[in-house]
Amino acid sequence: MELGLAGRRALVTGAGKGIGRGTVQALHAAGARVVAVSRTQADLDSLVRECPGIDPVCVDLSDWEATERALGSVGPVDLLVNNAAVALLQPFLEVTKEGFDRSFEVNLRAVIQVSQIVARGLIARGAPGAIVNISSQASQRAIANHSVYCSTKGALDMLTKAMALELGPYKIRVNAVNPTVVMTSMGQANWRDPHKAKTMLDRIPLGKFAEVAHVVDAILFLLSDRSGMTTGSTVPVDGGFWAT
Repeated sequence: MELGLAGRRALVTGAGKGIGRGTVQALHAAGARVVAVSRTQADLDSLVRECPGIDPVCVDLSDWEATERALGSVGPVDLLVNNAAVALLQPFLEVTKEGFDRSFEVNLRAVIQVSQIVARGLIARGAPGAIVNISSQASQRAIANHSVYCSTKGALDMLTKAMALELGPYKIRVNAVNPTVVMTSMGQANWRDPHKAKTMLDRIPLGKFAEVAHVVDAILFLLSDRSGMTTGSTVPVDGGFWAT
């Protein structure tokens, strides 16, 4: 299926590792021009070596002012993938203000800020666009020790719908992808305990966690014109987890 991404300019947050890095690599391979955003310079340096020609931007998206400085003049962007996130796991009775604030700053507030920057540019140009927010299966299912993380992703799903409603008249589509556990470094760190992993795997009909490529394929489809009538949707890439 030809996705028609060549020549379009895409911005990907959380580009240094995992799903974000895989998305940058796939967009680059498809001929898109990519702005890769990460808070880790070393990750960006290695990504530039892998994907010559991408534009790296190093910034901590939890810092509103720094983000505005870094991305305020990023130039025309057609496609946006809001992938940056943190998973600070704490039992509910041990949730801290610091963990709560950082989780919502990165997982939700940064999505609003970066999307505003991109959407305003699209509207000013009168250009159509597509935004994909990387949510989680945890947006609609409670998971122990994930109370704040689940809350940020539940809010992200509703933000996705609200953005789709308000940006649709400008021909800007907004969707979310909701993966199960993905075998990134973060996923491996949080689910390396075999007992904990089995508890989750027993609830997934396909009996396995996702690979990065499974999520990237869904992202590329939602960025492309092949999904031209899809907006405000949450697309599970969960092996059937939500069906149980």
